Amino acid sequence: MSAINYKSTRQEGHYVTAAEAILTGIAPDGGLYVPTRFPQMEKTLEELAALDYRQLAVYLLSLYLTDFTEAEIKEAVARAYDAKFTTPQVARLETKNETHFLELFHGPTLAFKDMALALLPYLLKLAAQKTGQKKEIVILTATSGDTGKAALEGFADVEGTKIIVFFPEHGVSRVQKRQMVTQKGKNTYVIGIEGNFDDAQNGVKAIFTDPVMRQKLDNKGYMFSSANSINIGRLLPQVVYYVWAYLELLRRGEIVAGQKLNFCVPTGNFGNILAAYYAQQMGLPVGKLICASNKNKVLYDFFTTQIYDRKREFFVTISPSMDILISSNLERLLYHASQNNAAQVRAWMEELKNKGSYEIPAEMAAALKIFAAGFATEAETKAAIREVFETSGYLIDTHTAVAYSVLQKYQKQTGDKTPAVVVATASPYKFSKDVLCALEEKFVHVDDFALFSEMEKISQIKIPAPIRDLEKRPVLHQKVCRPEEMPQVVSEILGL
Repeated sequence: MSAINYKSTRQEGHYVTAAEAILTGIAPDGGLYVPTRFPQMEKTLEELAALDYRQLAVYLLSLYLTDFTEAEIKEAVARAYDAKFTTPQVARLETKNETHFLELFHGPTLAFKDMALALLPYLLKLAAQKTGQKKEIVILTATSGDTGKAALEGFADVEGTKIIVFFPEHGVSRVQKRQMVTQKGKNTYVIGIEGNFDDAQNGVKAIFTDPVMRQKLDNKGYMFSSANSINIGRLLPQVVYYVWAYLELLRRGEIVAGQKLNFCVPTGNFGNILAAYYAQQMGLPVGKLICASNKNKVLYDFFTTQIYDRKREFFVTISPSMDILISSNLERLLYHASQNNAAQVRAWMEELKNKGSYEIPAEMAAALKIFAAGFATEAETKAAIREVFETSGYLIDTHTAVAYSVLQKYQKQTGDKTPAVVVATASPYKFSKDVLCALEEKFVHVDDFALFSEMEKISQIKIPAPIRDLEKRPVLHQKVCRPEEMPQVVSEILGL
């Protein structure tokens, strides 16, 4: 098997190993690392169907991480996907009303981010060993709600690391916020910002690429890395669950080998659906990748007009993890779809930064034809929660509801009868108030945490252990800052 290297989306001619890409998180020029080619799955689908989730993860990750040994990846996978996942399969596929829901929320923080962030600390430590890196690693991350807690959980008290998480103070659910601000760990720092996720993400990227800050870090024996999906080490583990979902349906006899499968993915930063695209590029039979947006429909508008325009009103919605106007991972798709034209991607990103928009040529749209797009209003999101529950007794969270609503509209508009999987990204418990209020307005004045017991009665699913006593845990992180103060806050934490 020949080696796969990684390069920036914004520069030609500079290649790094997987370990180097994972360790640094973002390229020095501000671009994102992408593989120089997509490895192909050489085993047949029938052979892959004989593997469990962990074995499949080892196989697929070995194709991408060619400077890691199979034994190293196997140990990392075993430690990541252990008893902290409450279902033996790691992920679970539920079928309701002829729709398949890929449940990715059975990890320690009840969100799909666990699927990658349980593994990333082990990959990062291996990467440091392989590159001879002796500096203390500072994980610097912006979150729209779920990445923060999953990263904190993964890196808490991991030797040789510190983790700093910025989140929008008024832009996450009460459960998401409580999960973060009660996080234990001597190396954990959680800061709310007076702004939205894009402000946090832009601030983190600016800190990453600031040469003065990098020099100060170097002098103190630190280096930055990221737990966001801008880190290729976060993205690659997400490829696994798309292949696993296909194989699970194959094992059940719901599809036959080679038959195409659609995936509908609730999408904000574009990392989750990009992982599905990577799976398709590796040979997974995919029909359409349906990009589901909420009221902040910047991605829907991009796929329907070929214009990406962040100059618009920002909405705080009941699906807050998707309240994003700058979808970082779209940069990787632009690179692949433009036939690896780094100069063009760099120009588009400059236009986005300086003018707030860019437009791709019509001929490039053909390279994106695997994607479809839709969006759900707040009313449609609530209606989807009610519909699924009333017809099947199955309770879905607000983000999954966006995807379900978009899938229903897509199927009605196109007549596409390809079997479809809705990617269920979070437990309904994480958004208890909005979920239950979608069923009955009487819950509107009830405290989010008091609603856990109501949800347990209604769903017949026990309150998950990670949040059972959440409201009683002491708040350990109380700092709030403005976006422009983020570099100063990081400097103070690290003593720069």
